[in-house]
Amino acid sequence: MKAKVILATRRSALALTQTRLVAEYLGGRWPECAFDTLELITTGDRQQAWSLETKGGKGLFTGELEEALLRGEADAAVHSSKDLPTTLPDGLVLAGFLPRERPNDVLVLREDCGTPKTLATGSPRRRAQAALLFPGAEWTEIRGNVETRLRKIAEGQADGTILAAAGLRRLGIGGRPGLRFRELKVSEMVPAPGQGAIALECRKEFADELAPALDAETGLAVRAERAFLHALGGGCHAAFAAHYRDGYLEIFHERTGYRKEALSLEGPGGTEAAVRELVTRLGLT
Repeated sequence: MKAKVILATRRSALALTQTRLVAEYLGGRWPECAFDTLELITTGDRQQAWSLETKGGKGLFTGELEEALLRGEADAAVHSSKDLPTTLPDGLVLAGFLPRERPNDVLVLREDCGTPKTLATGSPRRRAQAALLFPGAEWTEIRGNVETRLRKIAEGQADGTILAAAGLRRLGIGGRPGLRFRELKVSEMVPAPGQGAIALECRKEFADELAPALDAETGLAVRAERAFLHALGGGCHAAFAAHYRDGYLEIFHERTGYRKEALSLEGPGGTEAAVRELVTRLGLT
């Protein structure tokens, strides 16, 4: 391992926290290695007025980090796995993932709200599933970091929102005055592929060094989830969802609703072939 590793990251509080976790995790394996950060502002960060659904979210939070990798300005990029498009630029690969945090979503409501009439989320995946939980709710989009979203709900801009448990836990947010938090079961709200996992993207030559230190169990699960997304031609803002655990792929799709399907990843062709067979069997192609 080289003497110093430069980690490219977004500048948000959550991204910086995740980058610190990466440095701590890798530093425990290579104590002689120093870790520096290269903080970048992505297109998605700059365009706070954009609707991610209508503008398209593919690569909005990853492009600038990937360009820094390709220019040799950074050795690895730290991503929330759910933000990564299924196709990476030529020359870059996923080295792997840190051990996964809880993948679930969390429903956040104002304390004075019983059944929400308005829910704020820019995620088609969350909206499609929450519509089954709260069929009478109206929808509005919400942007900003976690603290901004919580403040907007507390101020009454909507009755509630839905956030990733992993982000809340990493930021040390277990509650807020005037708000109620309820973690949703995977069967209520199937997470986005990769949700809860921190991904390391890098050039191929560095991936060979990094990969053995990263978490194999998380890598197996996230690659199965991303294969499902890829098989459906979706990006990180698609309305379908997938979560792999204990030999089963839990999915949500508008044509199937929630399903829990056995999935063996050890057959001929590996993960991609197994997921393609499942997608075909469910009639989703």
